[in-house]
Amino acid sequence: MRGAGRIVEVVRRRLTAGGTERGANPVELAVVMPLILVLLFASIQVAVWFVARSTALNAAQSGVNAQRLLQAPPGAGEARATRFLRTAGDWLVGWESTCTTDAPEPTEVSCTVSGRSLSVIPGVSFPVRQTAHGTAERWTTG
Repeated sequence: MRGAGRIVEVVRRRLTAGGTERGANPVELAVVMPLILVLLFASIQVAVWFVARSTALNAAQSGVNAQRLLQAPPGAGEARATRFLRTAGDWLVGWESTCTTDAPEPTEVSCTVSGRSLSVIPGVSFPVRQTAHGTAERWTTG
């Protein structure tokens, strides 16, 4: 019986060894866990915002490349940007694209894509606006 009494004494000592600190770890975790979750979702939201910006810039560059071609029909850039955004997925929500050229002699082409990034956090919406510029192709004398 002496061995069993020794085991009980060791277990009792280990259980009371923490003193007033017993149970502090679960309480600390309960306090810190919401902060960890907020930081996790915020970092995911920032990453989604960067992907939306990249998508908007690629669509704007695609629109400029289509509109700057020699004798490109009016609206070719906007159609290309729209086609790009439709196939790119839902990273950019509520998007709108506008492509313009200089008048009367088109030498510069500009395309702007704007919208909102996909929202991971409910109620949070980040605006996205990207513009690309390019020189229109044209015949010149030597």
